Order: sequence, then structure tokens, then C-alpha cells
Amino acid sequence: MADLEPVTATLAGAFTHDPVWGWAFQGVAEIAACWRFCVRSAIPHGWVWSTADHEAATLWIPPGCAELSPQDEAALGPALHAVMGERANVPLGAWPAFDERHPTDEPHYYLSLLGTHPDHRGSGHGMQLLRENLAAIDAEHAAAYLESTNPVNMARYASVGFEPREAFVVPGGTAVVTTMWRPAR
Repeated sequence: MADLEPVTATLAGAFTHDPVWGWAFQGVAEIAACWRFCVRSAIPHGWVWSTADHEAATLWIPPGCAELSPQDEAALGPALHAVMGERANVPLGAWPAFDERHPTDEPHYYLSLLGTHPDHRGSGHGMQLLRENLAAIDAEHAAAYLESTNPVNMARYASVGFEPREAFVVPGGTAVVTTMWRPAR
């Protein structure tokens, strides 16, 4: 839990200009208000990873685990409404589109968030961290799944074995989200 705030800050900064989440949230404080719930819920799973100085961070949900704890799921909506007012309905309304496409037929690790702090973008920290994560997942012979909210990242994910599955537009938005799968190895 000591890494909750620095990991949240890295991920919030990383998504400020994201085509989907940068549209749904207005600024790093709003993104952090949401991502803090995700990070806090994921830490007990043991799959929140960060570089030594929090240049990059990943948040994985292991097979059979929930993305949000029941307490955080219940508190997220009211917390976002307190920060964002009625605009909280934009990100809250987007999640069902993601949930509807999330595969349920095969156990897998779910890459909920991957981001590099804006001060370190382009330095390779995020991809190196992702390769380390995938090595650990491969050691378990498990599959992996993600949703790419930024087309710039498609080639990066493909370079480590993810294959596109489906593309969709978040309700009310214009940006395309691509679901990607990496078979067990």
C-alpha cells in the first residue's frame, strides 16, 4: 500500500491525453480519483508492478479475481460524482462496454492499466515492465488480455504477442478501443 499514491500518480499522468480516458476525464486529478480505486483494489492480488522510481506501472488482475473489491466498487460512483459532478456518468457509463467484451471462456491475466509517467514517456520503461510481467505470466502458462484505448500502442502490444480481437467505440465517444488476446505459452 506504500506504493498506492506514486503508482496512481504515474498511471493518472499517463492517461491524461489518452483518446478514451483523456476524453472521459478532465485532467489528472479526475483520472487519479478513479485509478486510485483500481490500484487499491489490485494491490492485494500481488500484480501491481512498478519500476523502481515509478517511471512506469502495470496493474494486472489475475484469473478468478475481481478488478474492484466489493467496497471499492460500491464507493467508486459516489466518489467520482463528488469530484466530477454529473460528468462522472461519462466514465461510469463507459465501463459496461468494456465488461461486455471481456472474455469469460478461458482463465487469463487482465492488464487493466499500463502507463509510463509523462516525464519518462518513450524511454522504454513501460515495455520493459510489460515484458517482465509477461515472463511471469508465461511461467504460469497463462493467457493475457487487454483493451488498448490508444491506437499508438497497438504495434507495441503486437510486438509482445497480443493479437487484436474486436474493436468498439465507447458510448458517447469517438475513440476506438481494441481488445487484444495473448494465448498461453
